Amino acid sequence: MTFQLSDRPGGHAVAVRHRPATGTAPTILFLPGYASDMMGSKAIALDAVARREGLGMLRFDYRGTGESQGRFADFTLGDWLEDASAVAAQAEGPLLLVGSSMGGWLMLHLAERLGDRVAALVGIAAAPDFTDWGYSGQDKATLAAEGELRRDNPYGGEAELTTLALWQSGERMRLLDRPIGFGGPVRLLHGDCDAEVPVEVALRLKDALASTDVQLTIVKGGTHRLSAPRELALLERTVLDLAASIRRPISPA
Repeated sequence: MTFQLSDRPGGHAVAVRHRPATGTAPTILFLPGYASDMMGSKAIALDAVARREGLGMLRFDYRGTGESQGRFADFTLGDWLEDASAVAAQAEGPLLLVGSSMGGWLMLHLAERLGDRVAALVGIAAAPDFTDWGYSGQDKATLAAEGELRRDNPYGGEAELTTLALWQSGERMRLLDRPIGFGGPVRLLHGDCDAEVPVEVALRLKDALASTDVQLTIVKGGTHRLSAPRELALLERTVLDLAASIRRPISPA
């Protein structure tokens, strides 16, 4: 089912695709990366898994991206977190959050915000605090002086835009220097050839999470996208294992 959330601030509707869960199955909520959308290979692969296994699936585009309304430059990380929160409210039952890159950062904030509604997390090359470690001193000086920064897009196409407002929003949302208040299972997938998010970020995230059930999988040869067939198969297995544990919780001994 495709619909739009039209009550977003500023009147810019958010495009959503919702596949309702069957029975007590959890709903996967996929949070895309920076300037990405719900039609990427990982989101499509997870939707196919959800259809086959009877899981719920929520895909959406942040305001200013994909099929959602608005101009990309007018929005910040805080705005996109609000979009994710509004989309999460469309599902009933437990949520399994899957965040890719920037979406992994927003996923962590959403998990803290939603509390017990979130049963588990999967981070794919998660990039919390990228406004801290992802910009050089010169980049930050350019942002301060010009109000925006354009950098080469590693995947080609238009230059990657960062506005000062977005960067400042990210600085207010930094997580890695404090405990991250989520106690459920967390699975982090990260490529050892990721040129955009260093593996050290994944290690810091593992340590910052309050949960005692955190597993970090380092994918040999994996790049930032983690979208090769074998990597999508790993993502599928990871999500299905978590979904099975949510459907059939382990009874106390």
